Amino acid sequence: MSIEKEIIRPDGWAPATGYSNGILARPGKILFIAGQVGWDENHLFHSEKLVPQFEQTLKNTLAILEKAGGGPEDICRMTCFCTNKEEYIKGRGALGKIWTQLLGKNFPAMSMIFVTDLLAAKSLIEIETTAVIRES
Repeated sequence: MSIEKEIIRPDGWAPATGYSNGILARPGKILFIAGQVGWDENHLFHSEKLVPQFEQTLKNTLAILEKAGGGPEDICRMTCFCTNKEEYIKGRGALGKIWTQLLGKNFPAMSMIFVTDLLAAKSLIEIETTAVIRES
């Protein structure tokens, strides 16, 4: 059973595309997920490309969420840090397909921030997530 989420959009604002400007969630437990990168459970990267790293990053996020008793529909906020804006823009179609496959039509409040580097040496993307999971 998922939480109740209300998308917040001020009167007169155009709808956001691929994200929500605000989400009001109730009731539930708040789960803060540290920035996840595109490595596997043993901290090994299997690709130096953005799209496969993005997919693995989402899978890592969902594994933590599942362990806490939640699902993709419980995600309320994501902050994404990416080191390659050009590759991100070129890969948007593929990234969108991966998103839909793993997260469905859930579009949390999001920020995409382009940075020069990330702590994990081979990482091209890092995603920090906040979810609200309904209490059983």
